[in-house]
Amino acid sequence: QVQLVESGGGLVQAGGSLRLSCAASIRTFSTYAMGWFRQAPGKERGFVAAISWSGGGTHYADSVKGRFTISRDNAKSTVYLQMNSLKPEDTAVYYCAADSSLHRILVVTGAIDYWGKGTLVTVSS
Repeated sequence: QVQLVESGGGLVQAGGSLRLSCAASIRTFSTYAMGWFRQAPGKERGFVAAISWSGGGTHYADSVKGRFTISRDNAKSTVYLQMNSLKPEDTAVYYCAADSSLHRILVVTGAIDYWGKGTLVTVSS
């Protein structure tokens, strides 16, 4: 059974940093594209960042470019999201996603194979 388990969320002041981790129990993890999404209170879940199976390609939402960095360690079946210069508007539940297709991570989010349960990030002003 595939599981994605996020960790690293918490409360941080504006301007601070957090690193989220997503541990995946996927036997063929190195063949999956991975992504991070977030959902703020009262808003729909939206794309944050994605990384190809090899780590050679990364994509970011405009709102986080230059502040967030997605990376992966295929040997540990883990994907990370380094978040710097955090703003109160970054407050949300952050979800990890896995799919055999990077296209689905980026475009067809409703068809993504696997989702984690999320971790809460709260940025205080």
